[in-house]
Amino acid sequence: MSTIDKDLTSFIDIAADSDFSIHNLPYGIFSDTKDSADNNRRAGVAIGEQVLDLSVLEAEGLLSLTGGPYFDQPTLNAFIDSGRDNWTKARTTIQTLLSSDNGTLRDNADLQAKVLFKQADVTMHLPVQVPGFTDFYSSKEHATNVGTMFRDPKNALLPNWTEMPVGYNGRASTVIVSGTDVIRPSGQLKPNADERPIFLPCKRLDFELETAFVVGRGNDIGQPIAVDAAADHIFGMVLLNDWSARDIQKWEYVPLGPFNAKTFASEVSPWIVTMDALTPFKIACPTQEPKPLAYLNEKDSNNSFDIHLSVELLPENSDEATVVCETNFKYMYWSMAQQLTHHTITGCKVEVGDMMGSGTISGPTPDSYGSMLEIAWNATKPVTLKGGETRSFIEDGDTVIMKGYSEKDGIRVGFGEVRGKVLPALSFDFDK
Repeated sequence: MSTIDKDLTSFIDIAADSDFSIHNLPYGIFSDTKDSADNNRRAGVAIGEQVLDLSVLEAEGLLSLTGGPYFDQPTLNAFIDSGRDNWTKARTTIQTLLSSDNGTLRDNADLQAKVLFKQADVTMHLPVQVPGFTDFYSSKEHATNVGTMFRDPKNALLPNWTEMPVGYNGRASTVIVSGTDVIRPSGQLKPNADERPIFLPCKRLDFELETAFVVGRGNDIGQPIAVDAAADHIFGMVLLNDWSARDIQKWEYVPLGPFNAKTFASEVSPWIVTMDALTPFKIACPTQEPKPLAYLNEKDSNNSFDIHLSVELLPENSDEATVVCETNFKYMYWSMAQQLTHHTITGCKVEVGDMMGSGTISGPTPDSYGSMLEIAWNATKPVTLKGGETRSFIEDGDTVIMKGYSEKDGIRVGFGEVRGKVLPALSFDFDK
């Protein structure tokens, strides 16, 4: 495990509670105008309240990587695909340029004017082109809660759950960046067991507090990724709100699992926090019992991360959000390496930019549950918000805000936030 260099500081003024210290340097894609045209999008890293324009550094010869240029592009895929040597060199170079004891950028006001933008003044975009999206179901607490609600509490987990990371393939086309409004989905609902389904807007719209990892190196079809090599295939992580239509899912999921209830919006934070930045915060996963099959057995016992996570709910026309969940990634039963290995064990090909969701992250106490389904316990225990309103699920006009960070020895590495507002369902006239 790498240690934190507490002597490393930046000449840029950074608040102590900023997610974006010089120890972080997450990558994103931004434009400095409201124009969303690809020709204005390029790569940057977050530092304090600013964005460092990597395309300018590259053009000035201050960030030269093998096989480049990489950063004057509308996605990070080419840079990520260039390999770990370039990831390491880029991170080291950027840290050096931003450090308080290096004058190259510190003492050049003209260069600073070209490369530094206020985050408040830029538009963030989806950081990668996402070829594929997978969602796992890897929180034992979450799976137990759901199984307790809808099945026999004594047999809340299905027999396969402790044997493998359960997951399903979602829709990459509806992975969206934070700040994108979410239209309430409509679909088939079946409120009465003895009657036919009806078509209506979803009444039980929910958030799912997740993270997702970004694949940094693919594999050939037919060639699984070994569990002890899986870390070399992961570039970084984002926060993920994998929006869920619970009532649509209840009717459709048998026998093939989630479909339309999970394909309308998977919303991610704009900054990819690299695994290099998160390495100092590695910890062990919970004890796995029974011991996983050999192909899922990791030699590295520090196979998870201490990442504090929270969810806030902000009603429309309200000035104050209510924290409805505080939990931690460390509760995840299956590791990211195990998820990736299991995904490829039959020979499935994964590609650079693929995103793989953790599944809802819930902790052991009601205030650490990662979905409204659990927090309000299937609408039997509504949550009271600041201002007096109550919620069992998400209503039109509500904004859901997820945040995450790691902190150790006074050093903070954070994700920023993923934020999405719910808009009313569309109207349909099927007679036309």
